[in-house]
Amino acid sequence: MADRTIDTPPPGRFRITLTRMIVLGLVVGCLLGWLAPEFAVSLKPISDVFLRLIKMMLAPLLITTLVAGIAGAGIKTVGRLGVKAIVWFEVATTAALFVGLAAANLISPGTGAVLAAPVHDPAALKQLAPAATASSFLVNMVPTSIFDAMARNDVLQIVVFSVFLGLAVSAAGRKAQRIKELAESGAEAVFKLVGFVMYFAPFGVCAAIAVTLGHNGAAVLLPLVKCVLALYAALAVFFLLLFAAVKLLTRIHLPTFLRVIREPAIIAFTTASSDAALPRAMQLLERLGIPRRIVGFVVPVGYAFNLDGSTLYLSLAVMFVAQAAGVEMTWTAQLGAMVLLMAASKGVAGVPRAALVVLANTLVGLNLPQEGVLLLLGIDAVMDMGRTCVNVVGNCVAAVVLARWENAIPPDAPIYGRTAFDDGSQLPAAQVVGETSVAADHDQPAQ
Repeated sequence: MADRTIDTPPPGRFRITLTRMIVLGLVVGCLLGWLAPEFAVSLKPISDVFLRLIKMMLAPLLITTLVAGIAGAGIKTVGRLGVKAIVWFEVATTAALFVGLAAANLISPGTGAVLAAPVHDPAALKQLAPAATASSFLVNMVPTSIFDAMARNDVLQIVVFSVFLGLAVSAAGRKAQRIKELAESGAEAVFKLVGFVMYFAPFGVCAAIAVTLGHNGAAVLLPLVKCVLALYAALAVFFLLLFAAVKLLTRIHLPTFLRVIREPAIIAFTTASSDAALPRAMQLLERLGIPRRIVGFVVPVGYAFNLDGSTLYLSLAVMFVAQAAGVEMTWTAQLGAMVLLMAASKGVAGVPRAALVVLANTLVGLNLPQEGVLLLLGIDAVMDMGRTCVNVVGNCVAAVVLARWENAIPPDAPIYGRTAFDDGSQLPAAQVVGETSVAADHDQPAQ
């Protein structure tokens, strides 16, 4: 087994690490967006290139990791893991909904807000919020063509195809051994590609935050600053509950986990896209000692069913619109709204503005004015950053909890140790010298 010890720099020596460069890019981007908004907006091509580089890797990463992991784990293990994942996803998203509901009742962010004028052209809102039902969501989970799903980077359809292919490879046994080996080799190559692309991350993060601030400015925040503050306060409370739960359930070394996941969290925050952070999050979770079969299954599936930040935002936004419209919602009505949101939020895609689609449809179901969506649209870019960051961190936590639930984390895994990845970008010493990767060593089904 490869040595999992991690070299740490001598005390007092400052290193220029990738995470520090990303944080520096975040600070520089904020300054550019504030002091030079016109120039900041012109940086959009840099942000777009970074997002394209990330999306370029998405389909190959999901297919190779899922097929290799499921083929090695077997049908029984995957079924057990799927049931546990559903249980955790429901618990986490329900908690997020009620945290958002509590924040809305305590802070009353919609009180005093003025709704937009009634929309006389219903087509405008219909374009924003196309009809979505449970049956259509289930049907759209299954791809008609994997190439079409890959071309559109439809995470859920790619996951469905990869799960079926992995199960088929497992059932075929030795006859499909070459496909399993190809998937394992492909996963290693794609993770190397992720490392290359991440060198561009500081520039992409800088451009993304600069464009956001330069385009929207601070003016859009002033009339609705109470709503923004309410959301971020609720997200902070949910973070505390989430980290307390993961510490209690897994006994991991929490500072190590937090240091490692801050990099994908920053990427998600600045780009407001879960897809942008997915490859790096999966790579870092493996380096912490989470088996590939669990990371490759839980994280992508969580991007469709475990978007904690988006569900929290939806509960807060519904109450905001009701308060702005002067509609008093009883506790019974609020609980009914939560039930509706539990189902509707499962279809939220990990892309910018997707929560607005679900919100608009939910407002129709609750007989609340859809003009509330137009009111929130002006500040959605700022709110989307926070909820997307929580989505990514929530899925990282889910992978750790489920791996511990499966007893699949080796006792000497880095996530239990006090010697942490100093920036989340450094490989353990054993990997640097060319030994077998940490993840590959323990990528075996739980006994």
